[in-house]
Amino acid sequence: MTKRVVLAYSGGLDTSVAIGWIAEQTGAEVIALAMDVGQGGEDLSVVRERALACGAADAEVVDARAEFAEGFCLPALRANALYMNRYPLVSALSRPLIVTHLARVARERGADMVAHGCTGKGNDQVRFEVGLAALAPEVTVLAPVRDSGMTRDKAIAFAEERACRST
Repeated sequence: MTKRVVLAYSGGLDTSVAIGWIAEQTGAEVIALAMDVGQGGEDLSVVRERALACGAADAEVVDARAEFAEGFCLPALRANALYMNRYPLVSALSRPLIVTHLARVARERGADMVAHGCTGKGNDQVRFEVGLAALAPEVTVLAPVRDSGMTRDKAIAFAEERACRST
């Protein structure tokens, strides 16, 4: 059976490089999961194509805007949930939803590993890893951006060597 990893994929340099790094380190095929929670930016069809160009075996795009707005943003606004008591809490709210879809796709695709692009610098890694421990304790969680030790320059060189363009 083919080993698979489902990667929470943003389309940026770090997660684009993570595709090749995961494949090299694990021998697994990488399934990229890109989520639209209303963040704006690039069209996710472009992000999907980038994941495939960077070596993903497949790339799935989920339009979760309505799910995020109804299930996360509106309750947070009703509760007046503020980040640092100053502005509406939004970004951190998306992580549990992304984790839910990572767990779902891992099960659907028979993946025994999932990965995220968080560094070791912030709380996002905790949000992903605790959420996955709760929702999919059977999967191993990889953190290639945190664990590879790649600097930005090394990540750019890695991407160039593999003709993987992040933007």
